[in-house]
This record gives sequence, structure tokens and C-alpha cells, in this order.
Amino acid sequence: MGELLGITYREGTKKPMLEIDACTVSEQTGVNGDYRGKPNKRQVTVLCEEKWRAACADLGEELHWTTRRANLLVRGVAIGPECIGKILKVGGMTLKIVMETDPCFRMDELRPGLKAALTPDWRGGACCTVLSTGDIAVGDGVAFLEE
Repeated sequence: MGELLGITYREGTKKPMLEIDACTVSEQTGVNGDYRGKPNKRQVTVLCEEKWRAACADLGEELHWTTRRANLLVRGVAIGPECIGKILKVGGMTLKIVMETDPCFRMDELRPGLKAALTPDWRGGACCTVLSTGDIAVGDGVAFLEE
């Protein structure tokens, strides 16, 4: 089983990522307070710590994970193309993995070379839709549900 290491949201485009220890994630709003949380393919984004560290190693620099601008940071759960359509349980809620979170030009604005470092192996994370509303907190378990 994996672990939820971090939770963030942002109030608008180019606004800073705000770290929180716990929140409700709902089918209507995604991560509470996140401007992108409306129901869509990018409702909640999940970043794997191991893949983030690989991207930082390519850059030769440790960047804070919020530089990636993802909602959730997880450890111990491998997310890649084989996970599309799978259900991920995080604390008291569930997500459906819909697609890769493609790194955009904004990554290079934050750190030159970051977009290229995030491109291989789904290092930029996954986009998800919320299947069930629930509370989450840093330290919660993270696991794929059996199909």
C-alpha cells in the first residue's frame, strides 16, 4: 500500500499552490478550493514521488514537489499508461485515472528543462476524475482497487 504525502490546491491560473494537511475531495469540486476541481478529465492530478525524484535527478536539482502544480503527491504506487481506467483509493475517496498529465510550457517557466525531465514515463503524473466524495489527510493509505 502506498501513502499520501501531500495535498495542494490553487485558487486560479498561475496562482501559488497552497499546501494543506487534510480536506474533502468531492465529485462536484475536486480538491476543496481548487479552481480546476469541476467535473472533467483533469479534476484531480496525482504525482508519484518516485517519478518526481527521477525528474529532479535528471535536472541535478531537488525541487519542491509543488513546482509540478499537482494536487496530490503519493509514494509507493506506480502510475503509468497501464493504469488508465483503474480506480485509486486515497483515504476516504476514490479516483479514476483518465490520462497522463502532460507537462506544459509553464514547467520551463518555473525551471528551465523541467518539461523535458517530466516527459518520460508519466513523470508528470496522472489526471483523474473523482468517483466518490470523501475526506483525505496526509499519511492516508493509497492503493488501487481490485477490478
